[in-house]
Amino acid sequence: MNTKELIEIEDNYFINTFTRQPIVLDHGEGVKVWDKDGNEYIDMFAGIAVNALGHNHPKLVKAIQDQAEKLIHISSIYYNEPALIYAKKLIELTSFDRIFYANSGAEANEGAIKLAVKYTGKSEVISTVESFHGRTIMTLAATGHEHYHEPFKAILPKGFINVPYNDIEAIKDAITENTAAIIVEPVQGEGGVNIPDIDYLKEISKICKENNIVFIVDEVQTGFGRCGTLFAHELFDVKPDIMTMAKGIGGGVPMGGILATEEVAGAFVPGDHGTTFGGGPLVCAAANATLDAIIDDDLLANSKEMGQYLKDELDKIKENHDIIKEVRGCGLMVGIELTEPGAEYVDKLREKGFLINCTADKVLRLVPPLIIKKEEIDQFVKALDETL
Repeated sequence: MNTKELIEIEDNYFINTFTRQPIVLDHGEGVKVWDKDGNEYIDMFAGIAVNALGHNHPKLVKAIQDQAEKLIHISSIYYNEPALIYAKKLIELTSFDRIFYANSGAEANEGAIKLAVKYTGKSEVISTVESFHGRTIMTLAATGHEHYHEPFKAILPKGFINVPYNDIEAIKDAITENTAAIIVEPVQGEGGVNIPDIDYLKEISKICKENNIVFIVDEVQTGFGRCGTLFAHELFDVKPDIMTMAKGIGGGVPMGGILATEEVAGAFVPGDHGTTFGGGPLVCAAANATLDAIIDDDLLANSKEMGQYLKDELDKIKENHDIIKEVRGCGLMVGIELTEPGAEYVDKLREKGFLINCTADKVLRLVPPLIIKKEEIDQFVKALDETL
């Protein structure tokens, strides 16, 4: 079937929840993808920061193939080796003690909030304006975007308080005797790649300790090398009580998870939470391969180095374009804030062979695979310069 015929299938049969780019992607290799018509693109979006190893990575593909020949799914009733190995491996790399496997970032955040409420016996959660924590009813309430709330206000749960990001005084003012948790992204993704002051997370951690509040960091988008460290909160030298993760965890397979300290994790007992698909052997095999590649191939260093190179090159062309208000980011999570809406530039760059995204209306968001090299960055920056 050709591109037009395939797109017509969605027009006729899908529930209309996405505004898609008018291409049908067919296959990929490294940082490049090709559509059904044979057009080649450099992928600067990586499936919304998911394809950490790029496309068709040999270690990841082999791990999935090998596991698919053994077991794909067995439910959470039984043990499986890939899940056990991954738990030990990841926890030894972090400051956490216990793990729960989920299927997505929204589900991870939902479980984290449940755990905080169970642990504290309290009912209020503080989150930040311009945050994004998911599209389930509870995580939607935590998400700090009013336009997402509007159609569902009648059924949104109470007890969720949104305060300005990077504003410690606003958090202090919002705390009550019923505050169970504060959930925050170390770097806001959907909000426009917003980076807080260096002491912001430390102050939140201090406030939480003083008030018996659970400190949750949402690392769904910032985790697994995206910001140049395994997890972005490491940049701010804090130890949260709970961390949520998804996106880059499995290199492209749908997976999420919760990490928690021993004390907080102990609040859950059998029956308090669960999952049918979470932690299945196939996704955990993929997660093992992805984590091994990130560590063994030193992709944390590449993320840091290439991210800095990308920002430096963007700053150079910024001098030639008044439309660029600011370039910001950490590692390979970079935002180019414009003085006008950015959607048309997404289209123009796609026509030049580059896949990017616009978020928060005016921010061109770049979250390429962690394997990206200077030559591919140079090609993108040149195309952006010409487009602007």
